[in-house]
Amino acid sequence: MLSFISTRGEGPATLAEALEQGLAPDGGLYVPVELPRLPAPPDDLGPSFDARARWLATHLLPGVDGPVLERVVRDALDFALPLVEVEPGRHVLELFHGPTHAFKDVGARFMARLMAAILPSDTVRTVLVATSGDTGGAVAAAFHGVPGFRVAVLFPRDGISARQRRQMTTLGGNVTAFAVEGTFDDCQRLAKAAFLDRDARERFALTSANSINVGRLLPQSFYYAAAAIELGWDERPARFHVPSGNLGNLCAGLLAHRCGMPAAGFVAATNANDGFVRFLATGLHEPRASVPTASNAMDVGDPSNLERIRWLYDGGTDALRADVRGEAVTDSETERRIADVFARTGYVLDPHTAVAYEAAARGPAPSAEEPSVILATAHPAKFPDIVERATGEEVALPAGLAAALTRPETLVPLEPRLEALVEALGSTGEGTAVGARPGASGAGAPGTIPGGDRGDR
Repeated sequence: MLSFISTRGEGPATLAEALEQGLAPDGGLYVPVELPRLPAPPDDLGPSFDARARWLATHLLPGVDGPVLERVVRDALDFALPLVEVEPGRHVLELFHGPTHAFKDVGARFMARLMAAILPSDTVRTVLVATSGDTGGAVAAAFHGVPGFRVAVLFPRDGISARQRRQMTTLGGNVTAFAVEGTFDDCQRLAKAAFLDRDARERFALTSANSINVGRLLPQSFYYAAAAIELGWDERPARFHVPSGNLGNLCAGLLAHRCGMPAAGFVAATNANDGFVRFLATGLHEPRASVPTASNAMDVGDPSNLERIRWLYDGGTDALRADVRGEAVTDSETERRIADVFARTGYVLDPHTAVAYEAAARGPAPSAEEPSVILATAHPAKFPDIVERATGEEVALPAGLAAALTRPETLVPLEPRLEALVEALGSTGEGTAVGARPGASGAGAPGTIPGGDRGDR
């Protein structure tokens, strides 16, 4: 059975304990005591993501009951993740075909079903999650209606697009969306403070669904390895270009690589929040306040998963640099890249994927022996302002996103203080209509965030 320790030394813990605790008691992030090893894939594995994911799951989660693991994979990952060759040797791995049209669906749905399958059902757990964009919607949808769980999503009030927000604020039921007065870093700090507060943790049976939870991180390794299998495994090792904010997606790829997945290397593509790029250059981690950008899900000034990445490389910056290159991309470069790729190929990028595409264009040209894989992390329809301005054409709404735009919204305004969060979690209120200010007697304009919406960026 795979067991886990904290990046700060505490442990070991079982898979169930690591899933339930999310953040380790010493404040570290759970990692496998010993990294599993991926053998070469069998020839008869088949072309579907589902089949490849089931094979990968048996190796990355040894000890989990086989029928349980197969049921979790089949139920959670029932959508395709196409690998599209947009230009010769340059492939886009489309990770946005799940229910909320973001790559977070893979990890969130797998984790929700795994937790429901293996955790004791004697208590109602509160899934507390901070989001800078797509995580909240994916986690909310993954746990929506799952018995034994309620979801509390913390999002920056003015820091996500309206379409992203609606995927959290229109579900109701066991999902509550909290509009935090601050940035994503405030949301993440608030969530970590709650997990480290023993009274709050026990009172609400807190568990995490951010990528700090190893149960969400491990299945994100599946799509890296699935792409590597499709391209020929060690015959054509790919270079992966990863939109990078909180570094969970990059960490999952590096984990797969350290477990034996062939790769020509990784490129961490950031926006103006370039702390990881600076870390690679200097070896120093200097947290800074995040700044808003067009690729808002990557607006992270103090990425949690850097701690895991450093653990994977035993703290060795030189070894990490041998596998990972960093590139920072501006908003103007992002928009130009969307326009350029659309004009030349007809392919539509969302701003996060465009950041990674721009980073790929700066590096060596791909070849038949060393293809390039760019991770497409969100559907472009989530960001119509920048995408439609760049392409000059309207982006069609996928059905799931269109449905979220028609449902009424409910949210709870929240100050970024632990005391305020604890009080809100303990309240039995239904939240407030979008537009209402804390303490206000009436609601503002329907569909707007108090203080002004950043729009559908």
